Amino acid sequence: MTFELSMVQTAGWSVVLLVIGMWLKNRVHFFQRFAIPSPVIGGFLFVLINLVLNQTGLLNIKFDVTLQSFFMVMFFTTVGYGASLKVLKAAGSKVGLFLILATLLCIVQNIVAFGLAPVVHLDPALALMTGSTPMTGGHGVSGGIAPLVEQSGVKGAETVAYTAATFGLIAGSLMGGPVANRLIVKHDLMNKASSGSKVSVDESLIAVRKRDLNSDRILRAFILILFAMFLGSFLTDGVNALIGQFTDKAAFPSYMGSIVVAIIVRYISDRRSSKGAEELVPPEEIDVVGNVGLNIFLAMALMNIQLWQLADVAGPLIVLLAAQVVLMWLWANFVTFRFMGADYDAAILTAGHCGFGMGATPNGMANMDSVVSKYKPSRLAFFILPIVGGMFIDFTNLFNILAFLSFA
Repeated sequence: MTFELSMVQTAGWSVVLLVIGMWLKNRVHFFQRFAIPSPVIGGFLFVLINLVLNQTGLLNIKFDVTLQSFFMVMFFTTVGYGASLKVLKAAGSKVGLFLILATLLCIVQNIVAFGLAPVVHLDPALALMTGSTPMTGGHGVSGGIAPLVEQSGVKGAETVAYTAATFGLIAGSLMGGPVANRLIVKHDLMNKASSGSKVSVDESLIAVRKRDLNSDRILRAFILILFAMFLGSFLTDGVNALIGQFTDKAAFPSYMGSIVVAIIVRYISDRRSSKGAEELVPPEEIDVVGNVGLNIFLAMALMNIQLWQLADVAGPLIVLLAAQVVLMWLWANFVTFRFMGADYDAAILTAGHCGFGMGATPNGMANMDSVVSKYKPSRLAFFILPIVGGMFIDFTNLFNILAFLSFA
């Protein structure tokens, strides 16, 4: 028997799963420990139920996911609005260096996935769904990239990407603390001065400004997001039409134009505010709207996963994910730690990089918090990670992913 849900019913069901995920997260320590997002919890719970229904032939559920694309573009547009070049310039060289190292890790993650594809006899595009898309990108970027790969004819791309992203959240969280602890003990970093102590940290760049709820600012956030989505859609269509004259491999995703427009508007807003004018872009309200879009979009995307598609790729998937774990360990110890100064601050940041290099920024922050609770604070590490992870890495990673997919 087949049961079809309309667009409104699909959106409503995604919210139900989101609420269930929130309820479970507040009551299950495992989900809190590894910072598993609520839509992932609720979505995967339904996926398991749907797997049983499908395999037993009891029920086949079909969703109208029209709104999924809308919420996806909305979220990625807020990523563009968050990429403040003013903040990057003011943050200093350490932030720029870490952004370079994090971006290089994204590239190497894809090289590993791409290189192992023929070894495990897997389509290169499908193998890339275990690279930087789910690792550094997490569930958000997976939800934006995997559907494109699926639409190109690569069956199971979404299932692999979301599964890999969930694995990455747990693996990165388990790895970060032990790696940092080993570095601190091995190099006796508690008794050595950190170079970070000499670096000026402007914590106002990441401080949360508390304001009373203002409907005008929330409305402005929606207007700016929809404005960027509107103009960006024409930009994306134009670029894809141009690219289509030469190749059918490198198509820009629907949200890329919106990201570019949002970055331009944010730059104009920062220039205006630096001259004393009122800021055009309200960053806190933009973040709130983006978070709403991300949660609904993820719940909607995850509940439509067909887990039975993993049966044929389970073996190769294990090999590819194991390779990503080894890569993250090597990168954390021999690249992130050494290039960021090989001191205490670098060790704490290394723990954070394990978390967000295989999962998400909150996992990286949780890793660092766990280590500093045992030793001592690191203002520099807690300053660098949220700026790179929250403002810039998704943007640089997207172009990296699209470049690799053009060769897949």
